[in-house]
Amino acid sequence: MFKSEKLALHLRQLIDSGQWKAHEKLPSLREQAQISGYSLITVLNAYQTLETQGIIYAKDKSGYYVNERSASQTLLNAGVHAAEHIQINSAVFHYLKNTQAAGFIPFGSAFPNPELLFNQKFMQLLAQHAKRKQSYLNNDNMPPGNLALRQMIASRYMMQGVQCNSDDIVITSGALNALNLALEALTKPSDVILLQETVFYGAWQAAERLGLQVVTIPDHSEFGLHIEAFEKALQQYPVKVCWLMLNTQNPLGYTVSNNIKKKIAALLEQYQVYLIEDDVYLELNYGGKKPLPMTYFDQHQRVLHCSTFSKSLGMGTRVGWIHARQFSDAIQHLQLMSTLSVSPLVQNALVDFLSQHHYEKHLRHLCLRLAQYKQVIYDYLKLHLPQQCKVDIYPSGYFLWIKLPEYCDSYHIYQTLLQHKISIAPSLLFRPKHSLQNCIRLNCSYELHTDIEQALQQLCRVIADNIAEKG
Repeated sequence: MFKSEKLALHLRQLIDSGQWKAHEKLPSLREQAQISGYSLITVLNAYQTLETQGIIYAKDKSGYYVNERSASQTLLNAGVHAAEHIQINSAVFHYLKNTQAAGFIPFGSAFPNPELLFNQKFMQLLAQHAKRKQSYLNNDNMPPGNLALRQMIASRYMMQGVQCNSDDIVITSGALNALNLALEALTKPSDVILLQETVFYGAWQAAERLGLQVVTIPDHSEFGLHIEAFEKALQQYPVKVCWLMLNTQNPLGYTVSNNIKKKIAALLEQYQVYLIEDDVYLELNYGGKKPLPMTYFDQHQRVLHCSTFSKSLGMGTRVGWIHARQFSDAIQHLQLMSTLSVSPLVQNALVDFLSQHHYEKHLRHLCLRLAQYKQVIYDYLKLHLPQQCKVDIYPSGYFLWIKLPEYCDSYHIYQTLLQHKISIAPSLLFRPKHSLQNCIRLNCSYELHTDIEQALQQLCRVIADNIAEKG
């Protein structure tokens, strides 16, 4: 980010926070240069940027003043939030350590029930390749990855109407590796990226690790993504990259409509911004036709699409990919300095598993079970949770999003349930800068056996006690 852009962003935050009121005079160019340590030219460029955005206005021979905002602008700007310093890695680390112990009911897990993901045929193919010396000795699985596997992934894009060839695909060590490589290829420290207000904690972790500044847009109660706030953020901040989940969003669960995806694609081109699409649940849709990825609507190669086999075949698979197109070489260079290569055994086994059509049969069985289990748990919660709670359910994935009264603290509930060996995912993991922390993500990929039902009873009891205590 240029110095003037960084200063403009800082000044904009002061205005949005109310530290400078409408029609209040800003420090002169010389005063601002002394305050900030930047040159007069840098300060002038920053002021002119804010003037162009309508944030401030100039008076002849008088200086610059804060512009008056309409009520709709004020409401919208309250939802668009800029956070310069992200600190979430420590919270995620302790959360994962606390919930991985043996004997826990894993309602907080990000992965589906391992028993649903286990596929005997895939294990047989993996064992067969483990006996073949050739699977170990050739270099066919080095970046960008196994050619046959890349060709099969490309053909799956083509089946959805997305132009793709094997050279566009880079195989990675799971989805998070794909997302991090894509973000690192597109940004440098202090760049501004845009996230949804409530989003998978891996996005926040990546921003912290790479030293990026984050702008967030609010969730939309009806459409999922707030397209007006999205456009406003692109207008007002020097956003370099967006990281969005638009299909089976984690943790909220919604899928954005094709109409909104078209608008996003147009705005990306208008403002010359790139999008990293986190689409790790693209195969876990059971609500009708499979949703289209953003790459379908992208006519200017501004979208890098990331996905994985880990959510459908288990985290032991650890094979993801990036539809990287023109960034393929840059991402491969980063790979060679970090993860190097994905397991050749797993890549070769996946080629056979996909080519022999076992994967589609596995997905049909998996999605059927996920739909059944989630509906049963949803019905149970609707019956037993206090009436002040609301549960969101969508026809894909395996998460439910539980909204508690605003005065409740889901992190406190999480800590209480740890004592009963039950894990949940509190909203602090997904929106660390949000003032309200009253929501829970619940993994519902488990059949309602006795231990699961008892854990749900305990969850409802702890929530009811928290409401009674705080209400």
